[in-house]
Amino acid sequence: MAEPQFTTTALEAYLDEDLPPAEMARIEQAARSNPKLTEQLADINTRRNAGVHTLGEIWRRNRLTCAKREQLGGYLLGTLDKEMAAYLKFHLEVIECRVCQANLEDLKARRKQTDETVHRQKRYFESSVGYLQSDRK
Repeated sequence: MAEPQFTTTALEAYLDEDLPPAEMARIEQAARSNPKLTEQLADINTRRNAGVHTLGEIWRRNRLTCAKREQLGGYLLGTLDKEMAAYLKFHLEVIECRVCQANLEDLKARRKQTDETVHRQKRYFESSVGYLQSDRK
């Protein structure tokens, strides 16, 4: 059976954890049984650490296509203009950027916590309003 071949770009994306989970698993499985592939991954890391960078590497490493957290918040609230909302939808659903998906999930969780806290505070206030004394006389 032939060893799977991976492009340098795919291996760089693997090192950046920027591939879909199935492809990440496929490369990792191949690396476990192929010392040559492990050496190739090490060479890529050595080149990166030596300061040799391509424009594509810099673009991927700095995540220049990813949204800022504020933009993801706007996407979640539905306040972005149509073009940016369409781009983020594509980035999240088609490209499946795991970093942006994780950020969006975190924003959703924080929003839910905030909503629950506000609801709980409102209930506490409403249940104790009759017990509060007024300083006005």
